[in-house]
Parts: sequence; structure tokens; C-alpha cells
Amino acid sequence: MASISLPFGRGRVEAEIPDRRLAGVLRSKAHGYRPDAAECELVRRALANPIGTPRLRELAKGKRNVVIISSDHTRPVPSRIILPELVGEIRAGSPDAEITVLVATGFHRPTTEAELLDKYGEELYRRAGLRFVVHESGKSDDMVSLGALPSGGQLRINRLAAQADLLVGEGFIEPHFFAGFSGGRKSVLPGVASRITVLANHCSAFIDSPFARTGILDGNPIHRDMLFAAEQARLAFICNVVIDGDKKIIAAFAGHYDQAHRAGCSFVEELSGVEAIPAPIVITTNGGYPLDQNIYQSVKGMTAAEATCTPGGVIIMVSACGDGHGGQSFYDTFANEKDKEKIMARFLATPSDQTIPDQWEAQILCRILLRHPVIMVTQAPREMVEAMQMHYAADLPSALAMADRLLGRRDSPVTVIPDGVSVIVKAKKN
Repeated sequence: MASISLPFGRGRVEAEIPDRRLAGVLRSKAHGYRPDAAECELVRRALANPIGTPRLRELAKGKRNVVIISSDHTRPVPSRIILPELVGEIRAGSPDAEITVLVATGFHRPTTEAELLDKYGEELYRRAGLRFVVHESGKSDDMVSLGALPSGGQLRINRLAAQADLLVGEGFIEPHFFAGFSGGRKSVLPGVASRITVLANHCSAFIDSPFARTGILDGNPIHRDMLFAAEQARLAFICNVVIDGDKKIIAAFAGHYDQAHRAGCSFVEELSGVEAIPAPIVITTNGGYPLDQNIYQSVKGMTAAEATCTPGGVIIMVSACGDGHGGQSFYDTFANEKDKEKIMARFLATPSDQTIPDQWEAQILCRILLRHPVIMVTQAPREMVEAMQMHYAADLPSALAMADRLLGRRDSPVTVIPDGVSVIVKAKKN
């Protein structure tokens, strides 16, 4: 019997799979990677040796109004480590700079004060002389226009970012299920963009593109818009880290928003790329807290399973989802229409300027559900899961038994992905 530990909320659950059934385990090499320095030192090294730009302290000279875009509560970015190093660099170049931390919520709900304290800690949040502002994409008065995106959508971003003397981005790089990779240019779009800009960028045609997939940047229309937005916003410097399964920093990349980001993406791809192990049952997760707070975010981990599940096979999603569905329109899409073919046809017929909130996540979930039954092992209510046209299981043994019933056999092979958001599943080589 194989016992595989899976992250679930802030804890873990064990997947007990009979040896005869275990087809394989897809795991990012980042989880076993051993860096040659402590987390703080890795960040300091990156800041001291930026890629494609002068050092941040040089860029900060003469700058009074500095804005640092920081990831929100849904991202496991170790800001307590990164942010003090960025602030130190800025103040080394401009001791009297007024520094605003603009929390990049993108299209998510606003981060609460309790979540800010949990993320940044008392010292940074209350006593470091920083001003914290939470971006709200729906507040049109907070936005300014920077023209049009390559796709034709309006480019509107938070006024604080647009009017900064120096704009800096903090974040992390991991595989992303339609932007290719997280980090870099995503600090601006969707991070601090207006809702109308996010909706245009996340349109159904772009989501449907074969290039809008995990690990792909070149040819990706969503990435192209994001890169343009970062340039127009004058994003001058980024510091992005790569983390392991324990959310510890294993590498850091700093400098130009595209060049440094590309270097980080190459590092992540080397560690995260895994060859598919096709199986009729695939167990996956969303990497635990904070990424498995809701069903909306959990679609990301499902896409990793989608890439290795055989046609008609069953996906088991292990995700705590303590916050429930994560988006009312996302939920309503499946609760109000039971014909998934109709849902998909409606999405594909929707023009980019009429994209509705959370349509992209619903579109990807619909794509998966058209191909695979999904069983959720979750704390979300059974009624919610079933209303969204998925199956509910209280625990993994129940989920495996249900998968067997759905497939009509008891001994189907099982592939396990302990962290579905950390891998880039590539087609099996012939």
C-alpha cells in the first residue's frame, strides 16, 4: 500500500493507494530542491544582481512616491521575507521615500485587515512606516486610462500605480493554467487593473486558445496583453521568488519585468515539467492553503489532472474550500444551467467586451466537466458541490470507491498529483 501525503487547507490528508493500482506520482522537483542559501539571502542576492535593470537602490534615487505591488491573501507569497528587503533597497536609494504597498487583489474580493496581518505580520503592517492600500477592481474612480490593450480592450489600472514615481512588483512564479506562469507582468494585469480590463483580457476566445495553457508564454494572447500593460504602467522592477511545497523560497529573480520573469519561468519549467502518466483516475490538489480556499481557485489543480487523465476518466480534487465556491456568478453558471454543452456554447459566443465576472474559471471548469466527472473531497457543503455538477465525497476512500462505481470497475490505475498547481504536465513521449 502506497501512502502519499496531500496538502489540504492548513493540514494534510493521506492517500492510501494499493501498490497494484498506483500508476505513478507526478511531483514537481521544486519540492525536493535544496537551495544553497537561506531564504533572505536568496532574495538579497537577486536584488544585488538584477537582470536587465540597474539595482533597485539606483532606480530609487530621487524618487519620492514609490509603490510596491504585493500579492493578495490568495497567493502564498512570502511577503514577510521579500518586502523588508525591497523596502531596504528603496530606502538605501531614497531614505525619505513614501512607500505604498498596493495589495493586488485582481478580480478577487478585497483582502481583510485580519488577512493583511496574517500575511505581513504586525511589524511590517503597523510599524514599518508603510502605507497599505487594497486594490478594488470595481472602484472606477480609483482607475486611470492607459489606452488600449493589443486585444482592443481598455487598459485601466489603479491610479496609485499609474502615478508612482517608481513602480515595483513583488510576487512568485509558478505554473499558471491560462497565463502560462504567474508572476512578473501579472502584478499589473490583473493585479491592479480595473475589472473592465480584466474582463477583456480573460475573454472566452483567449481562454479557448491552445496557447493559453500551463507553461506557455509565446503565442499566448493573455500573456501578450499582460506584458503590454506592465510596459504601459512603467513597471520598473520586480522581485519574484520560487517556492517549494512548504512555501519556502528556493530561488529568487529580480530586475526587468520581462527579462527577470523569463529567467524565473525557465527555472520553474525545469523543476515543474513532468511527463504525463495517463490513468483513468487522477487525484490532485490545489497545494493547500491559501490556494485551496475555494472551488474557484481549485480549478487550477484540476487542469493538471486533466492533462494526464484518460478520456472519460475521473478526476478527484482534494481541496478544503473553507470559503465555499469563491464567486457567485461562477457558482450560478452551473447551478442555473444543467446542460454543459449549452454553457460552453454561450461562453464561446460571448464577445470580449461582454465577458462576465468569473467566466474564464467557469469556462475552464466546463471544459473539464465535459470530458471528466469530478469528485471533490472538500469541506465545502455537499449541496454546493452537487449544484455545480460535481460529485461530493467526505474523504478519499469514499472518493476512490465512487470513482470505481463511475467507471464500472474496481481496479482502475490511479495517478496522484500531490500539488496540482506546481506541475507542468507534458504529453507522454512516444
